[in-house]
Amino acid sequence: MTLPFSDTPENPYYKGRGAQLNPKNRFLAEEYAKEHPEAIDEWWQADVPTQIFEEHSKTLVNKVDSPDVGMWYSMNPYQGCEHGCIYCYARNSHQYWGFSAGLDFERKIVAKNNAPELLRKFLNNKNWVPKPLSLSGNTDCYQPIERKMFLTRQLLEVALEYKQPIGIITKNSLVLRDKYILQQMAEQKLVCVYISLTSLQEDLRQKMEPRTATAAQRLKVIKELSELGIPVGVMTAPIIPGLTDHEIPRLLEQASANGAKWAGYTVVRLNDAVKIIFNDWLYKNFPDRADKVWHLIESMHGGKVNDSDFGRRMRGEGNIAELIKQQFKLHTKRLGMNQDRFEFNTDLFQRPTSQLSLF
Repeated sequence: MTLPFSDTPENPYYKGRGAQLNPKNRFLAEEYAKEHPEAIDEWWQADVPTQIFEEHSKTLVNKVDSPDVGMWYSMNPYQGCEHGCIYCYARNSHQYWGFSAGLDFERKIVAKNNAPELLRKFLNNKNWVPKPLSLSGNTDCYQPIERKMFLTRQLLEVALEYKQPIGIITKNSLVLRDKYILQQMAEQKLVCVYISLTSLQEDLRQKMEPRTATAAQRLKVIKELSELGIPVGVMTAPIIPGLTDHEIPRLLEQASANGAKWAGYTVVRLNDAVKIIFNDWLYKNFPDRADKVWHLIESMHGGKVNDSDFGRRMRGEGNIAELIKQQFKLHTKRLGMNQDRFEFNTDLFQRPTSQLSLF
């Protein structure tokens, strides 16, 4: 990757990572920092390996109160995400664990190793009236650590056993590992998968989402899931004006050509620490257009780079946001996408009878 600045102790660039710094955790009164790097043997040259922290959690399923998210409940087997997407709004939640939203978010992953047991306990609650559960509402349930931990796989197995509907959104081709479980669920209208597709520019993808599947791989995932009869859509999110907004037609065309029936989008919003992280990344990687991109983002959020008001925060406002909205509407209609709404089947839900109940 050719960088527009020098990789030096004073200005390091961590290849394979999205964030290039660890902004202060606003919940911590004290923090550690490395100063005078010339006194430490080349610590700046090597990236710190990803660390996994196994957590024995008390809960897994969270009720989603935000009316503009499009989900009722979510469950996240992992906190933090090695994908390293620079724009990720979930970065801020890592601060609740005592970590930074920056490099820590990508390098210190919390795994809820008892997630399958927690889901089973949740579904066994007699007060649970079945509604779709989303995997995941925060970080990617198929991020690299899933290859070793199989937490998402186990959650799907529990869901299939209970006939519990599941919605999935991911940008990792690892989802194909579980295609036969997903196919069984699809036959009963218990699952719908959305693939996140933000750019077809591989050089941009490597900088913006460094440890994710390529766009070509994601399109293959859409194609294979579709051919297996698994309902699949695409999320072209977030759209970043000045970087990815011109790709809307091609993103939708490619997704549709490979079998995606539905499409959604959001515009980029940079809340809390993500503002600092994204700004640093933007000016390091695109100094020639950083000012323009930053001002375009501000134009969609009333002069700021974030808007927290429901209904407006995901779509933005102003001329640029309206142009994106009209483009998206025009091309989804042209391609025949979003013609109907996928309906999960909640009528099949059942609690398995325990063998112990026979005695």
